[in-house]
Amino acid sequence: MSIYIGNLSYEVTEADLNVVFSDYGSVKRVHVPTDRDTGRPKGFAFVELSTSDEESKAIETLNGAEWMGRTMKVDEARERRKN
Repeated sequence: MSIYIGNLSYEVTEADLNVVFSDYGSVKRVHVPTDRDTGRPKGFAFVELSTSDEESKAIETLNGAEWMGRTMKVDEARERRKN
């Protein structure tokens, strides 16, 4: 499973997310997508933790939490839609 984190500040870095999510378990991967043209973060990210229990706890605790002046949307990531 992977965790989707939305409504992030455009200032958030992979290192910031690593720190926050490491409170819930061992972080395997953090990805902050950026705009192709500007290189600016898109305001969302994906995080993978070592176990689904750790990910579930992070989702339960962080969804709706305020961080860096924004209310985070934290949920299980969905498969990417094909066009």
